[in-house]
Amino acid sequence: MGALSLGRVALLCATLGLLLLPWHGLEGGVAELAAWPGGAPAPLLALLVTGARWWLWPVALLVGVAALPLLRGRAPRTLLTLAGAGIIVWILAMGEAIGLRGLEWQWLAPLLGAPPPQPSLGWGALFVLIGATGLLAAGLAARGAFGADAFIAFLVAGSAFLLLVFVFAPLTTILMAAIYDGDRFAPDALATRLTAPEAWSLACLASHQGCGVVWNTLLLATLTAVISTAIGLFFALLAVRGGVRAAPLFRAMTILPLITPPFVVAMALIVLFGRTGMVTTALWDWFDIPRSRWIYGLPGVLLAQVLAQAPIAFLLLDGALRAISPSLEEAASTMGARRFRVFRSVTWPLLKPALAAAFLLGFVESLADFGNPLVLGGDFDVLSTRIFFAIAGARHDPGRAAALALLLLALTLGAFALQALWLGRRRYTTMTGKGDSGLPAPLPAGLRLTCSLVVWPWMLFTVAVYGVILVGGFVHDVGRGDMSFTWRHILTAFEVEWMDGIALRGSAWDSLLTTIQVAALAAPFTAGLGILLAWLISRQDFRGRRTLEFMTMLSFAIPGTVVGVSYVMAFNVPPIELTGTALILILCFVFRNLPVGVRGGLAALAQIDRSLDEASATMGAGAVDTLRRVILPLMRPAIITALAYSFVQAMTAVSAVIFLVSARHNLATVYIVGRVEAGEMALAIAYSTVLIFIMLFVVLGIEKLVGRARIGRRAATEGRLAGGITAGAPTAPMRAGA
Repeated sequence: MGALSLGRVALLCATLGLLLLPWHGLEGGVAELAAWPGGAPAPLLALLVTGARWWLWPVALLVGVAALPLLRGRAPRTLLTLAGAGIIVWILAMGEAIGLRGLEWQWLAPLLGAPPPQPSLGWGALFVLIGATGLLAAGLAARGAFGADAFIAFLVAGSAFLLLVFVFAPLTTILMAAIYDGDRFAPDALATRLTAPEAWSLACLASHQGCGVVWNTLLLATLTAVISTAIGLFFALLAVRGGVRAAPLFRAMTILPLITPPFVVAMALIVLFGRTGMVTTALWDWFDIPRSRWIYGLPGVLLAQVLAQAPIAFLLLDGALRAISPSLEEAASTMGARRFRVFRSVTWPLLKPALAAAFLLGFVESLADFGNPLVLGGDFDVLSTRIFFAIAGARHDPGRAAALALLLLALTLGAFALQALWLGRRRYTTMTGKGDSGLPAPLPAGLRLTCSLVVWPWMLFTVAVYGVILVGGFVHDVGRGDMSFTWRHILTAFEVEWMDGIALRGSAWDSLLTTIQVAALAAPFTAGLGILLAWLISRQDFRGRRTLEFMTMLSFAIPGTVVGVSYVMAFNVPPIELTGTALILILCFVFRNLPVGVRGGLAALAQIDRSLDEASATMGAGAVDTLRRVILPLMRPAIITALAYSFVQAMTAVSAVIFLVSARHNLATVYIVGRVEAGEMALAIAYSTVLIFIMLFVVLGIEKLVGRARIGRRAATEGRLAGGITAGAPTAPMRAGA
C-alpha cells in the first residue's frame, strides 16, 4: 500500500468521525451507535458550529489541511506527518485539560478561559484518532521510513499508540496518583508512603507483631520460587533421566494449574486442613492432635502457591533437560567422570537458564497472586491484598494503593534484573547442526532415590487436593465430612427451567456467560495483535524496533494487581472513561496477555526461514500478500495456541479484573471469591469444577486440533510423514489467573 492510498483511507476515516459519529460517550458502548443519529451525542462538527466545543477547531482545521493535497493526488510527507501527530496530541491534551469539572489544567486559564464541562471521548473521536494515525503513518512512509511501505508504517504507529495508551499511560497515572495528596501536588507524600512502617516494619523480629508487607511479600515469593523450582526439577529429572513411565500423570499435573482459577487450590486446602477440615478432624479423632488454624497464614499461602507453580517449573525444566545434548555427557563419561560428577559438572551448569526462568516465574507469579493470600492469608498480609483493601476497603485511599503498587512493580523489575545478572553473557548452547546419536546419561542412584521420595508423595498430595475440588461440588458439605451425593450446589448455580422457552435461573449464569463472552472477544484480539507484533519485530527492520519489543513485553513484568489499580485510575475519568464497561475488561485481558502471543509468534517465526519472504517478494508480492498467503498459514499452530491461552487466561484471571468488574459485568472468578467470603464454600467449589471442565475441554480440543511437533526420523518411526513438522512453535508457560 502506498502513502497516497493510506492517506486517502485515513482521511475518509477521520471525516466520518468528524461529521457523522458521536464525539462523546464511548463508555456507552455500541448502544451509542445504535441510538445514532437521533438519541446519540452530537458529532464534532455540530458541536463546533454551536460553539459548544470551540477549543477543538484545530482538529477540524488539521483534517482540512491534510485533505487538500490528498484529494489532488499528492501525499506531502511533512504536512501529513505534522497533521496526524497534531490531531492526536491536541485531542488527547484537550481531553485531559477539560474534564467533568471544567478546566482541569488551571495554567491554561488565560488561554481557554472557563470552558464548560467535557465528558469522555466517543466513537467519533476514536475514528478521528484512527484516521490521524493513518495520516501520520502515510507521512512517515512518504519520507522513506519503514521501507516506504505505508502498511508497515500504519501497523507500527497504531501498535505503538495502543501500547502507549493502554500500558504506559496507566502506569504513569499510578505514579501521578502516588505523588498527590487528594488534589494537592505533594512529592513528599510519595516518600512518606513508600517508607511507611506498614511496608518496611521489622517488628516481627523483636515482638509478636507482624512484619511489613514488603518483607512478607519477599519472603513468600522467595520460598515459593525456591520450593516450586526444586520440586519441578525433581519431577523433570525423574521423567527424563529416571526411566519412569509416568508421562501421562506428569502431563496431567502440568495442565491442571493452567485451567484452575488461582484460588481454587486454597479452597481445597481449607477443606482438608481447616479447623473442621477432613485431615484435621481425622487427626483429632485418631491421634488427639488438637485442631488449629495453621493453614491460615504463611504456611497455607505458600502451600497453595507451590501446588500451582511446581507443575509450571516442571514444564520448563523438562524441556531444558531434553534439549541438553547427550554427547556432552558422554564425553565427560569417556574421560572417566562418574555419574554424579557428570551431573554436577555438565548437566547442572547447562540447566542454569531454565532454573533461572523457573525461579523467576515462580517469584513473579507469587508477587502477583491475589486469590490465595485473600483466602488463606489470615493475618499474613502481602502487597497484592493490601493494595486491594486500600482501594476497596472502608478507607478508600488511591494514593496509598498507588504507592504500594509501585513497590510491587519495583520488586518484579528487580527480579528480572537479578535473573539477567545471574545468567550474564555466557552461552548455554548445546544443540548445533551436527548429528547427535547419543543417549542421555541416567541419574545417579542416590539422586534418583531422592527424586522418587519427593515426587510420588507430592503426586499423591496433588491428587488429593484436586480430588476435593472434583468431589466437593457434588456432595452436601465436603468440609464437614457430609459426603452424601447432591445436585443442590450445581442447581443453585446453574439451574435451568423451561417457561415458554429456556430460563436460566441459577445465580451463576450471568457471571459465566459474561466471562465466556469477554474471553471469546479478548482472545482473538490478543492472538491477532500478538502475532502481528511478532511479525513486525522479527521480519521488519525499522528504527525503534527494540523499543517496540520492550513495550510489548512490559506488561508481563507488571503484576495483575498493579494492572487493575492502574486501569481504575486511568480510565475512570475523561478523556477515556471505561470503568464499569465490558470494554475495559476486554482491553485489560488483551494487553495483559499480549506478551504470550508475541513470544509465541517470535518462536514460530524463528522456525520459518526468511528465504520464503524473499521468494514471495521476488515474485512481486507486497508485505500484505506475503503475510496473508505465506506467513500466516505457516503460523497456524502458534495462532491457535495463542488463542487457547488467551481464552483460558481470561476465564481464570482474578488479580487484575477484581478492580474492574461491575454489577452489570461480573466475572466467574470474582463471583467465586464472593461466595468464599460469604462462607458458601461448596457452591464456590461447584462453580470452580464447572470452570475447570470448560477449560479442560478447550485445552484438550486445541491440542487435538494442533497436535505435537514430529520432526525427522522420529516422525517416521511414529507413523508420521518423514521430515515433516505437524505442529507449531512452543509458547512460554504462564500461570493462569495472573
